[in-house]
Amino acid sequence: MSAPVDAVAGGAAPAEGAATADVARGAGKARRATWRDYFELTKPRVVALIVLTAVVGTLLATPGLPPLNALLFGNLGIALAAGSAAAFNHVLDRRIDAHMARTRGRPLPTGTLNHRQAIAFATVLGLASMLVLVLLVNTLTAVLTFASLIGYAVLYTVWLKRATPQNIVIGGAAGAAPPVLGWAAVTNTVDPHALLLFLIIFAWTPPHFWALAIARRSDYAKAEIPMLPVTHGVEFTRLHVLLYTVILALVTLMPYLTGMSGPIYLLAALVLNTRFLVHAVRLKVTRRDDLPMRVFRFSISYLMWLFLALLVDHYLPTGH
Repeated sequence: MSAPVDAVAGGAAPAEGAATADVARGAGKARRATWRDYFELTKPRVVALIVLTAVVGTLLATPGLPPLNALLFGNLGIALAAGSAAAFNHVLDRRIDAHMARTRGRPLPTGTLNHRQAIAFATVLGLASMLVLVLLVNTLTAVLTFASLIGYAVLYTVWLKRATPQNIVIGGAAGAAPPVLGWAAVTNTVDPHALLLFLIIFAWTPPHFWALAIARRSDYAKAEIPMLPVTHGVEFTRLHVLLYTVILALVTLMPYLTGMSGPIYLLAALVLNTRFLVHAVRLKVTRRDDLPMRVFRFSISYLMWLFLALLVDHYLPTGH
């Protein structure tokens, strides 16, 4: 369960970054932790997008309105699991975060919270998620949600992120799961249409995250994380952002081609894909410093509007 930005750090070496983090950590201890610090551990903006895609999966799973327990408790359980995974990510990445400009202000690098507090918080969220899903929704959704949590918090964060420049491609499966989880909360099955939603997010993740990785290349290099721009260069990454955007544009046609969605969704998908492709082409052929972050920010809006279009198409009678 992932995704999800500040200015790039200066030229400080890792040792200097560690020293800076130590100073910040000492200063952080002077301030008592508040609920906002714990809330920040959940990566609320990322979780909000995750929950949106899960809610859309829940609503698309039935022609009318889904059962209230699936809509409310299903998505509450998914949100709690996403927050738990994010908090575990903070714990496991705390040393890396201290070296990166966009993350060194987080509660753990600054010392506002310590790793034991964060682990306890993440564990409580994870257990609460499983209890809600098992007791109030269904076991399949709980099992799939747990697998997604482990996939992001452990498989991606502990291993893939540090092992291969394809980390975000492989690890993207965890972040693509929420619509499947929302759908399973209603039907207690893994539906082929839900897998189309999974495929859309899976194809969206590389161009979304690699655009950010280009903008934050020096941060990732300093932290020794083998992101694609660090291992293969910025030009190679620009090309792959464009190629994956083309793949994404083709994948997003599948809900219409399979009869899952109608012309309202198709029109929205065509408009959004055209804009995304224009951004990706500009990123490939120009060297403006602001373009990677513009692509990254647009990609977030792109996914939000695409899933909302699925929802509008589903409920308007002219959609099919």
